[in-house]
Amino acid sequence: MNKKNVIIMGGGAAGFFTAINIAEQNPNLKVAILERGKEVLTKVKVSGGGRCNVTHAEFVPQELTKNYPRGEKELLGPFHQFMTGDTIEWFEKRGVALKIEEDGRMFPVSNTSQTIIDCFLNEAQKHGVEVLLNHSVKSIEKQHQVFQIETSQGAFLSQKVVVATGSNPKMWKLLEGLGHTISQPVPSLFTFNITDERIKDIPGVVALHVEIKVLDTNLWSEGPLLITHWGMSAPAILKLSAFGALELAKRDYKFKIEINFIRKTFEDCLEVLKSKKHDLAKKTVFKSASFDMPKRLWQNLVLASEMNAETRWADLNKQQLENLAQQLTLAVFDVNGKSTFKDEFVTAGGVSLKEINFKTFESKQVENLYFAGEVLDIDALTGGFNFQNAWTGGYIVAQNISK
Repeated sequence: MNKKNVIIMGGGAAGFFTAINIAEQNPNLKVAILERGKEVLTKVKVSGGGRCNVTHAEFVPQELTKNYPRGEKELLGPFHQFMTGDTIEWFEKRGVALKIEEDGRMFPVSNTSQTIIDCFLNEAQKHGVEVLLNHSVKSIEKQHQVFQIETSQGAFLSQKVVVATGSNPKMWKLLEGLGHTISQPVPSLFTFNITDERIKDIPGVVALHVEIKVLDTNLWSEGPLLITHWGMSAPAILKLSAFGALELAKRDYKFKIEINFIRKTFEDCLEVLKSKKHDLAKKTVFKSASFDMPKRLWQNLVLASEMNAETRWADLNKQQLENLAQQLTLAVFDVNGKSTFKDEFVTAGGVSLKEINFKTFESKQVENLYFAGEVLDIDALTGGFNFQNAWTGGYIVAQNISK
């Protein structure tokens, strides 16, 4: 029987960060990572298009928590203990400089996720962390204050266990066996599938600032909107998909959205259009894109307002003006299904947050059982926030275990 002081389940971002910090803070502890796959840090490798979006340049805990549809309240205390600034300092101390991009996302200066992977592998080796591949956990039992862990390659005994297996249904099943409650997992961060003449031939077009509502719900968001081959994406949509993860799953991803492309009221828009009818009388509506709208999107909305490419402003009747104002400020689209956003497989769901002590990330049900990362019912918007949750949880777990 293989004996350890600490066993960490999961060789991903949260698992490595926790292991390294424990081993560094208390070199006397025997620390091992059990990874079920044949490689470690696979999600880190593909994150941020292979550049690894390490964290986000948001330095106020209250503001940072607003990016977590699930976990906002619970992470406030932990973020006061280990924040984005601490993340930057941690990596810089180990020779990895980070840079901030315009949208606030932070990447290694090297622009490759391999830098982060190499840093973790070197640190783990340096501090004597044992990394065991192809070790799939079959069962976890606790007897006389010691955890007994059966894996596909033998059994282990450990005084403390950290679960950092991300969204892994098999692990959730084992944790239920230990008395934990699992919130039903549903996808978060996805794009909307929409088939509609108004967006049919214009993939790649971006409306810079729109407001979107999901009809018959309280869900709404604002931000850039990207038209894609299959529908709509970009932050305005991804925010809705994250904050609406549970609600939209209930509707089987079939619902209606209303988009205000120009962030003006219907009435204000109508007034502007009426003055254009007067000022641009001889020009065609089709060629007079207004409100800073992308030309091709404007043209499609004009055609959807019962006009053709030759209709002049002077010829518009009341109904056509109202139709156009409607398309610009209250356009309704049918969403029918979702698509995965890039390689960001993010799941809402996991170990119930009520069962965790967020001062230590220890289980309230089972003493000496800890959690870090997405195995908990915490998820975030895209932009480095899921990683920051992993770093913060992992660091706090390490502080408590290494004591």
